[in-house]
Amino acid sequence: MTAGAEWGGAARVDAERLAALPPLPADEEGPVFEAPWQAQAFALAVKLSEEGHFTWKEWAGTLADELAAAEARGEPDDGSRYYHHWVAALERLVVDRRLSTSAALDDCKEAWADAYRHTPHGQPVELRRTD
Repeated sequence: MTAGAEWGGAARVDAERLAALPPLPADEEGPVFEAPWQAQAFALAVKLSEEGHFTWKEWAGTLADELAAAEARGEPDDGSRYYHHWVAALERLVVDRRLSTSAALDDCKEAWADAYRHTPHGQPVELRRTD
C-alpha cells in the first residue's frame, strides 16, 4: 500500500515534506505502508500539521527525537518499528499541544485492546462509546 492512494482523505504529501522526515519506508511513488494503521497514522500527522497544530519541521524534529531515543535504548534499526515511533511522536505532539491528555490516550488504547480481546476471530473490532 503506497501513499499514492488516498489515506484517510489526506492529499498526497509533496516531496519537500517527505524529504524533511527521517528516512521512512518508501518506493518511487512515495511512502509504503504494511498495514492500514500505518497509513492512518501518516495521514493523521499530515492533517494535524495542515490544520496548524504543529509545523512539519516540528513534526520531523519530534519524530527524529523518537527515533534517536529508540536507538539509545538499543532497539534495532531495521525499519520494522518505524511507524510505532511515528505514533509515539504523534502522541507526544498531541499531548504537548493539549489536543488530548496522556490519560485520555491511555484510556483509548485500553478500550481498543479490550474490544480486540473480546472480538471473535475474523470479525471487525468495534469500539463503542461509553458516554
